[in-house]
Amino acid sequence: MKFPLSMSDISLWLAVMAIILLITSELLSATTEYSGKIMIEKRRLRLAALALGIGFMITVIMRVFQQF
Repeated sequence: MKFPLSMSDISLWLAVMAIILLITSELLSATTEYSGKIMIEKRRLRLAALALGIGFMITVIMRVFQQF
């Protein structure tokens, strides 16, 4: 059974999700009047974005070494 997603598809998904999470966490930390009403932990959101960014970098490194 072949996996339906290629490495470039996974890499693109990880990059887009990391960017979205980073933008969201920055917007939440910038707005002070609404931050009290939103029940999202900003630290956990940034850690998730960092994990996705690291996952993206790992997929890029894997694609570079597969070419050799």
